[in-house]
Amino acid sequence: MGRALAVFMAVALTAISPTPASADGGATDFRSYTWTKVYGDNPAGWAGRAGLQAVELRNHLYLMGGRTPTPSPFDPFASTLWSDVWESGDLGRSWRQVATKAWPPRAYFQAVTKGGAMYVLGGQNLKAGPPPVCPSGIFSCSDFFNDVWMSIDGVSWDELPLVGPRWQPRAGLSAIEFKGWIYVLGGSQGDDVAIGGVGRVLYNDVWRSRDGRRWEQVAAHAEWAPRAGAAVVEKDGYLYLLGGEDGFLCVPGAGGLDCPYFNDVWRSPDGAIWELVTMSAGWSPRPGHQCQVLLDTIVCFGGFGWPAVADPTQPPGPGNPLVANHPRDVWVSRNGKRWEKLPGPPWNAVTSADVKYDFDSLVVKGGPGGMRPSIFTFGGDREISFANPDPAVVDDDVWRFSPR
Repeated sequence: MGRALAVFMAVALTAISPTPASADGGATDFRSYTWTKVYGDNPAGWAGRAGLQAVELRNHLYLMGGRTPTPSPFDPFASTLWSDVWESGDLGRSWRQVATKAWPPRAYFQAVTKGGAMYVLGGQNLKAGPPPVCPSGIFSCSDFFNDVWMSIDGVSWDELPLVGPRWQPRAGLSAIEFKGWIYVLGGSQGDDVAIGGVGRVLYNDVWRSRDGRRWEQVAAHAEWAPRAGAAVVEKDGYLYLLGGEDGFLCVPGAGGLDCPYFNDVWRSPDGAIWELVTMSAGWSPRPGHQCQVLLDTIVCFGGFGWPAVADPTQPPGPGNPLVANHPRDVWVSRNGKRWEKLPGPPWNAVTSADVKYDFDSLVVKGGPGGMRPSIFTFGGDREISFANPDPAVVDDDVWRFSPR
């Protein structure tokens, strides 16, 4: 969250054996999978956005919330924060708006499904700008949430009353339904000093709830380092936590850039006790990425990469601008420890400028016409700087990663 703005503020101031094919007709040979654009560039549909969420419920897809840059001459850093909900009954090919103000507008929140209902959890409203938006000397002054909202149809939403303790307000949290519980993990509160905020508190606590109302803390300080933007998946009876960040800015280091990003992998049977799977997965450290479990395989892709200069032999400047450096790769693993890089890039990306971060994704287990289990992605950000915000690089598309 806010990584593109952080870049602007900073400038201004082992290969392994491939995954085997199996008796499923080659469906687990991910090297043969392709990326197909299902929806996008529709002016009558939902606006391009980052920090959004999407879920599947009763064979319908629901997309909600997020932020869209809306620069103006008076406030070049303005964003629209959404509280809308859109529904698709044809696997993302068409959408209709079912709610305009489901809950207070927000981005970088989480949404999960459990027991025939959708739950929205946490997030921030990303207020930023000079007075009267924020106090003098503070550029970013977001409100952070720890509310929980529930809906069975995406149209009507109810805020669930707090019963007992609950996790602190936060954005960039991770959440998942696991073994009959809704889990909330990590995240942060406060806007980073890199984007003009007063600083962040990062969390490595773990909470869970059966109903979204009553929460219990299962780990006050998990074994993994505090972070935001981690991917969380379920596989073989374990929660897996992968990557994330504990800051925005990269700084020069002895071996090149030193970025506050993670590529470690942890797992837990209950959220209370965690074991390290690997401190360094095959993919590079990153935030803003997504991981999903498809056909018993963890698939990770996308994310934010610190921008490079067009000519690395020269310092940045008007004649040597910053260019996108988002990671153009897809990785798969059966156990979270050994990883294989697939031959093709996500979203058919020709360059790093085509790679998204702060998008959302989910697995659809099958569909009309015999569609086999596939990963769908929704929206996302491709910005590298808010110096010249461009809504055109905050996407309004849906893609499918599936067998040929």
